[in-house]
Amino acid sequence: MSAQGPVAVGCDVVALNEIRASIEAFGDRYLERVFTARERADSTGPDRVSRLAARYAAKEAALKALTVTDGPTPPRDVETVLEDGVPRLVLHGVFAARARELGLGHLSVSLSHTDCHAVAVVVAARTAELLPDSTEDLP
Repeated sequence: MSAQGPVAVGCDVVALNEIRASIEAFGDRYLERVFTARERADSTGPDRVSRLAARYAAKEAALKALTVTDGPTPPRDVETVLEDGVPRLVLHGVFAARARELGLGHLSVSLSHTDCHAVAVVVAARTAELLPDSTEDLP
């Protein structure tokens, strides 16, 4: 990963009111442009806006962790899916290409929200570099 080392971290905070206002102003057009079908399906019920905001924050946090700076960054290229209730990132397109370019083999995401904000932290790592050599003695 060159100068960044074996781990990259991105974090983002989103105001729930911003997501709510976008949904009210643009409806399904906004939802379909920003979120995948699976993200929309996983974000139902009374916490819908909070869940969508957390997923939006994950998209922005991934952008920061992967330092994607050139060209378009389609928001649906970062997808938050639930596996056994645990969020996991799936990268597509530009984001998947950038992760491969940086040699990143592992992504973790943490999502949280309050009554007014949602936050996401993304950790991208070269997993082999994080594990000590089995022949090394640990301090």
